[in-house]
Amino acid sequence: MESRILAVDYGEKRIGLALSDPMRIFAKPYETIPNSGIEQLILKLNEIIREKQVGEVILGIPWGVEGNETPKTIETREILTILQDRLSVPVSGIDERYTTSDANDLLKEMGYDWKKSRTVIDAMAACLILKRYLERNTNGPTTT
Repeated sequence: MESRILAVDYGEKRIGLALSDPMRIFAKPYETIPNSGIEQLILKLNEIIREKQVGEVILGIPWGVEGNETPKTIETREILTILQDRLSVPVSGIDERYTTSDANDLLKEMGYDWKKSRTVIDAMAACLILKRYLERNTNGPTTT
């Protein structure tokens, strides 16, 4: 049975989510949720895993510009470890450098003003994380 991939863009205030299609070809923004703590995140991700037949979760890891660890990198890697222990599907990390700025540029190109883009930028960043992952791990085309 084919399953989706769920991408997570973890932020201090908001968490962006994106889903692939069941064949793992396309990436699409799913939603942005408030960051209400790790327990709420685990509940939400497990709900999406069940409802959307997710077989894998990808968490964006915010490495420094030069590829170095930052305090945010360390914090997000700790979240990765917790998710790996607490979710029912495999969870891995992927470099998310520049995805938020790329998402912001894309939203501007699409005509979003700063206020409206603020509500969707995290889901769009998660979509770009997922797109990057799909491009590296499948042979099919991806779109946002």
